[in-house]
Amino acid sequence: EILYNAMKGIGSDKETILDLITSRSNAQRQEVIAAYKCNFGQDLIEDLKYELTGKFERLIVSLMRTPPYHDAKEIHDAVKGAGTNERCLIEVLASRNNKQIQDMVAAYKDAYGRDIEEDVIADTSGHFKKMLVVMLQGTRDESRVVDADLVQQDAQDLYAAGEEKWGTDEATFIMILGNRSVTHLRMVFDEYEKIAEMSIEDSIKNELSGDFERLMLAVVQCIRSVPMFFAKRLYKSMKGLGTADNTLIRIMISRSEIDMLDIRECFRLRYEKSLYNMIKDDTSGDYKRTLLNLCGGDDDLAGEFFPEAAQIAYKMWELSAMTKVQLRPTVRPADDFDPAADAQALRKAMKGFGTDEDAIIDIVAQRSNVQRQEIRQAFKSLLGRDLMKDLKSELSKNLERLIIGLMLTPAEFDAKMMKKAMEGAGTDEHALIEILVTRKNEEIQAMNAAYREGYKKSLEDAIHSDTSGHFCRILVSLVQGAREEGPADVERACADAQELADACNAESDEMEMKFMSILCTRSFPHLRRVFQEFVKCTNKDIEQIIKKEMSGDVKNAFYAIVRSVKNQPSYFADRLYEAMKGLGTDDRALIRIMVSRSEVDLFNIRKEFKETHDVSLHEFIQGDTSGDYRKTLLILCGGED
Repeated sequence: EILYNAMKGIGSDKETILDLITSRSNAQRQEVIAAYKCNFGQDLIEDLKYELTGKFERLIVSLMRTPPYHDAKEIHDAVKGAGTNERCLIEVLASRNNKQIQDMVAAYKDAYGRDIEEDVIADTSGHFKKMLVVMLQGTRDESRVVDADLVQQDAQDLYAAGEEKWGTDEATFIMILGNRSVTHLRMVFDEYEKIAEMSIEDSIKNELSGDFERLMLAVVQCIRSVPMFFAKRLYKSMKGLGTADNTLIRIMISRSEIDMLDIRECFRLRYEKSLYNMIKDDTSGDYKRTLLNLCGGDDDLAGEFFPEAAQIAYKMWELSAMTKVQLRPTVRPADDFDPAADAQALRKAMKGFGTDEDAIIDIVAQRSNVQRQEIRQAFKSLLGRDLMKDLKSELSKNLERLIIGLMLTPAEFDAKMMKKAMEGAGTDEHALIEILVTRKNEEIQAMNAAYREGYKKSLEDAIHSDTSGHFCRILVSLVQGAREEGPADVERACADAQELADACNAESDEMEMKFMSILCTRSFPHLRRVFQEFVKCTNKDIEQIIKKEMSGDVKNAFYAIVRSVKNQPSYFADRLYEAMKGLGTDDRALIRIMVSRSEVDLFNIRKEFKETHDVSLHEFIQGDTSGDYRKTLLILCGGED
């Protein structure tokens, strides 16, 4: 009756409609649909479609469907017409349990008179198709009994199918990840890390590609934590320009009666922002009000984690500590290297009228830094000329900065970047933080020597002149290049975690000094353990505390340390994204990261970029830069993901 009155006459009372529908469970909504037809002889869903419009209509109408029919419609929409929404297929099939999949298969048949498996097969291909078909059976083992011998065997089989051999045996991945129980697979993943010395996720990124890689990563993420999987999907649906409304609607509806509180907690844990506030900032009108009702509350007003999220936070740090990431560069030494021939070719490219930029790029971007130093030397020995001066006179703007950056030694380049960050009116604090937080002791010491050699002043003195307060102290501590090295000391890590926890109740000056004394001096493996134990001491995550209790450059510096300790390639991926998103490009940051990481871990950064931002680094660079500058960056990037 309330809904009928809200829709009769001219216009409709949308507020009444959304308040009533979002405050009823799905089972209750089905009773409302039946009562509406009995009382008024009309179809409630048809009336809602007639009265409402746009995203708000889509959201309200979707709420009125039962979960199996809602999932069936999402799959149908994903495969019908030209093109396929692979991400929708992945999300739905990777996250549903056996009963949910079986109910969806039956609903699909009832609603469309077609077989869901046949439609998926017709619209997909390869190993991606095979895994989807396995999942559509809804026959994953759901027993909680685990056979320790089979755990060991499965971990060994996965290793043998991927990392241990040339090429990949995809069938083994499909068989094990598509059929074993959640409890069993969690133990397999732990065992796999001991054998392979890397996480199953990193192996999948190394061994698989395209939609099949995305599907298998989604399966692994759902095995580890379904709420965390959905928290990531929700974040991706709203970040950046525009909103993926179909994804946002699908998740908010399908999880609101299952695990939305856990998703909210995982969201806050990972992104230091509440899901509620992200929806609030990213949507508008009645659509926003409905989504916020489904979300159910603002976690930024709360402090501590729910027990479930605290356990996930603890486990995340534990995984970070266990995983030995194999760092992979995108630039390697060239085969059949001839420095004299390269020197002559570079001279030829710059001699006479005009410059052959292509020849310069092809040589400089496809040699290792050690090889480039040999070319510099050969250029001077053979031709009596300074290669750096010649390149500066022949090239211009960003291309010149990029090529010169590649020709400098890593220590010279870092020193120059530190100098650039501090010269002129303003200071680029983010650049200072990024360099000092992510470099090893020997790299910092080499940079100090190069700075003194190049600028006749110590880097420490320059930092003192250009920064102040606690931020200055943090940078001075880091620039010593004296961070401890070695594994975690568990007993000391527990003591450090307790000291950090106690400092959270102190005055801000005292708190920042205590954080500096630990975060700027302990080894990264040790800090991983400290941050893990910190969750146990406080029921909070260290990132959350830094974001909430600190501000300005001090907050940014400590946050960068924590991010680097947790996952350094992911930290750099976010820095690259920040450099290129929106209007304009921070070319200095883009050049600095592409040059400094190309021989270290740029391949890993690429993978993190794609996973976090749903777009490849190659694609982002292509859309944000142009000309020879773009060509050089894409060679350094090393490939399209």
